[in-house]
Amino acid sequence: MTNNDVLVPKEIRQFMLDGAQETFLGIKNDAIKQYRYGNLHIREYADIFLVHVDKKDPRKDPIGHLLLDAPEMLIGLLSSFVGCKLSSVVLKNNNKSTKNLIGFFTALVFGYAGYNFTKKLK
Repeated sequence: MTNNDVLVPKEIRQFMLDGAQETFLGIKNDAIKQYRYGNLHIREYADIFLVHVDKKDPRKDPIGHLLLDAPEMLIGLLSSFVGCKLSSVVLKNNNKSTKNLIGFFTALVFGYAGYNFTKKLK
């Protein structure tokens, strides 16, 4: 749950907006399902709904959504790219399979670190 989420207990209010579409876009955070209705992002859990409003609808403006609503994902991707490039520069004299393996793990570590750091700042 983030600071922007509104918690709606199912026992108080069982609801789903007409026209809300189930989606895979967004981090599920252990939700059963998630839905989008315009800029609304609704996560359904066993006993509650968590609802928040995104600045940009990722179905219509994915780049804007990454920049404004999910910068941690963008930073994670960029960090992965930097980690991969850095390892290829450092390991320029190693064989290709070693470079690929170490590059993959470096990209994972850098991407995860960038994502987590940005998520904490947010």
